Amino acid sequence: MDREEFFTDDNPKDEIVDLLTEQMGSTKRRLREIKDQIEQIQLSVDKEQQRYSSIATELQTVKENLDTTPREDIRDKYDEALEVRFRLATMRGQLEKIEGQYDYLEKQQAVFSQILSQIEGVDYLEAMDEDDSRSRGEVDIVGIINAQEEERKRLSRVMHDGPAQSLTNFILQAEICQRLFDRDPDRAAAELDNLKTNASRTFQKIRDFIFDLRPMMLDDLGVAATVRRYSNSFAEKNDIHTEYEILNEDRRMENYREVFIFRTIQDLMSMARDFAATTEVKIRLDMTSDPVKILVEDDGKGFDSDTVFETDDDSVVEDPRISAMIMLRNKVELVGGDMTVQSSENEGTAVRIEVPID
Repeated sequence: MDREEFFTDDNPKDEIVDLLTEQMGSTKRRLREIKDQIEQIQLSVDKEQQRYSSIATELQTVKENLDTTPREDIRDKYDEALEVRFRLATMRGQLEKIEGQYDYLEKQQAVFSQILSQIEGVDYLEAMDEDDSRSRGEVDIVGIINAQEEERKRLSRVMHDGPAQSLTNFILQAEICQRLFDRDPDRAAAELDNLKTNASRTFQKIRDFIFDLRPMMLDDLGVAATVRRYSNSFAEKNDIHTEYEILNEDRRMENYREVFIFRTIQDLMSMARDFAATTEVKIRLDMTSDPVKILVEDDGKGFDSDTVFETDDDSVVEDPRISAMIMLRNKVELVGGDMTVQSSENEGTAVRIEVPID
């Protein structure tokens, strides 16, 4: 298509807008298709990983009982493990490839959107204010939904790698004990002791998991007691020095506000642990007035906070900590709050948040 054929005399600007809108629609449909493929492949990978984990546990049992396990069973089990590992590696390669396609199309979609915004903003900026505001709200909601799905995936992985795997080990240990009762009672008793120890550890992990998922004390004792308990547990489990200061800790608020405040502090502490390699976290929660003020500081690796939230650099946006910060800021703004970040590579990060409660 040559230039004269494309730019008609009627309204070349509308021609461009229509073309870009059509391309965005096509890209959006393709993104949905690829997303469905990613989810299907991910399910297959998860199932294969679960199978491989089970086989690895069985191999450990075989290793511990080489003298009593038939040679044919040993060979078959190792062949099965190799086959599953090869299939798992192949599926992960496919998943990585299709995720790359998805990322490329997302960037393409963002370019189309940016061009459209610039074109329409020239003549229709005031008319678009309301629609633009609504679009930002829709984007925020989509982002929050995506964040919730990511959290569900994380919890699923935690359950699979923790309690679910431990329960599989319990079954194998119970079978070993059952076989040993008649042949070697002393060893059977030792295995039962190990089973009891592992059961106690798993029970504690499940209790920690339930607390992270939804601490019951948040309903009974409020956000101050929950933050205190979580901070102490966080320091113990992660070997990170944790300090907290809570002002007017007896104050109670509506449940959803207390949940939001606790989750916000929890998210910031997790970011410091997971992305900043911090050795110290300080929390200050001031509930003496409206809005409630939250301050979370860490001494870990920081970033250039003066420009990071305004840049269009994809390499910055793809940083998991920056993405998490942006998502948290969107959630804070949705409840009418305000969030500021001060950070540099050598001086850690300080996040201040104000949350209205009335």
